[in-house]
Amino acid sequence: MFRRLSVILRGLAALLLGALLGAPAWSAGDGPQAAGPSGLRELRATLRPKLAANPFGGPLHLDSKESPRTLQGDVYAVVDHPFAALSAALSDPGNWCDVLILHLNVKHCRRRSQGPDTRLELRIGRKHDQPLASATLATFSFRTVAATPDYLDVQLEAPEGPFDTSDYRILLEAIPIETGRTFIHMGYSFAYGNAGRLAMQMYLSTIGRNKVGFTAARPVQPGQPPEYVGGLRGMVERNTMRYYLAIDAYLAAVSAPPAERFERRIAAWHAATERHPRQLRELDREAYLAMKRAEYERQQSSP
Repeated sequence: MFRRLSVILRGLAALLLGALLGAPAWSAGDGPQAAGPSGLRELRATLRPKLAANPFGGPLHLDSKESPRTLQGDVYAVVDHPFAALSAALSDPGNWCDVLILHLNVKHCRRRSQGPDTRLELRIGRKHDQPLASATLATFSFRTVAATPDYLDVQLEAPEGPFDTSDYRILLEAIPIETGRTFIHMGYSFAYGNAGRLAMQMYLSTIGRNKVGFTAARPVQPGQPPEYVGGLRGMVERNTMRYYLAIDAYLAAVSAPPAERFERRIAAWHAATERHPRQLRELDREAYLAMKRAEYERQQSSP
């Protein structure tokens, strides 16, 4: 019985941690909101001290919030990718499957188009190899809200998720900045009901009980290791970072010869997660690379 419960909880973990996007029916103010080009410039100026001094070893800041019905994470970062190349790559929904497959829990991704509507069909599952039939199908809409020479706004959304969760949203917006770099904001959120909260609490009290996020739970004392938030905030922070690192790893390989890009992406994603072992370590390098090679080959050969 315990083994069966463990399997159920691991499946739940994969679904909750792998779920990623948001719903078009949200009311104003719910979930991450696009700041627009001028707002993003103001945010960068406001966050400049935090981008300069943080525990990430680079110009990155992570925010998270927990309310009685929603969880949200936001990453703000300066990336060493030219805006034009970033915008061209990430405004194309076909490229997002190559981004999303980098995540541990994304087993497969396929772009579908029907008239003006574009969908991404994902199979979400465990962090290990598994047949597609046993992974959960989740369908997300894709919109390029704005793609101008100085601003990109892309949104992926889904109204429903597993285990009484709903209103998934991922928002990516970006502006060009000096020296050929780009400032980006990536927001991720979802809502949950009573059953969803209970399911997440079960996971966090068993398999996920020792997992933490990135935000300090209290001021760091001299000579003492930092204590990080856990629970639901820790969960949304880990997942937000995994998707941000997938975007960064994808962009880092864009200029490589096409035959080398996938290997560079998976190597870069795993190396980036290993810089934060307390929060993100799940599989060793060879296990992750072997799993993703098999999943990518399956994705490329399936209709």
